[in-house]
Amino acid sequence: MKQTAAEPSPAPTDPARKVRVAVWIILGLIVAAGLVWYAVLTTTKPAPPAPQPAASAELVREDSHRLTAPAVEKAQLVEFLDFECESCRAAHPLVEDLKQEYGDRITFVNRYFPLPGHRNSGTAALAVEASAQQGKYEQMAAKLFETQPEWGGKQESQAAVFRGFAQELGLDMAKYDAAVAAEATRDRIRKDAADGAALGVTGTPTFFLNGKKLTLDTEEQFRQLLTDAAR
Repeated sequence: MKQTAAEPSPAPTDPARKVRVAVWIILGLIVAAGLVWYAVLTTTKPAPPAPQPAASAELVREDSHRLTAPAVEKAQLVEFLDFECESCRAAHPLVEDLKQEYGDRITFVNRYFPLPGHRNSGTAALAVEASAQQGKYEQMAAKLFETQPEWGGKQESQAAVFRGFAQELGLDMAKYDAAVAAEATRDRIRKDAADGAALGVTGTPTFFLNGKKLTLDTEEQFRQLLTDAAR
């Protein structure tokens, strides 16, 4: 009698293997879909605006805040500052002393440069600019530096605190509120920041003496630079 070879029995099923294969298939589909969406987004996303050329930047503009008005100007000292910056606060008393000492020969100019890492720096600049429109720039700036330890570094808006300072300074609050809300006030601050960025400002305070960006190491060096420029 002729024998026939036995037919091979089907391989035993492996449920765990089937699950793994299914998982890999699903993951592959997800990755593929993600790549498709990435391609769509990157091809349809508008290009970022071109940076403003440095040639269009101005160190001092007609509406810049000049804190001294010497009869005969020997030099200009421009400071880009942030009212929430601790280094700006530390430098403020020295700058005030230098204004008293050299203000009859050097024009001291302040410009806004709110840093993005400071939650209330832009709000503080708005408060100062709104105060400046009523002739109280220096008073509000000094108040913010004086009280910085109380409001600086907080994540919630300090606009109400700054409004209280404006009331203490005796400002017309209807005009103050209108100035804070006005887009023109924000544009004024943005213009300063844009000029600073185009001129190479990356932190605060940054000083320019007669158009030259200063690298300062000591108070004595700073004073000597001003002495030389004021001759």
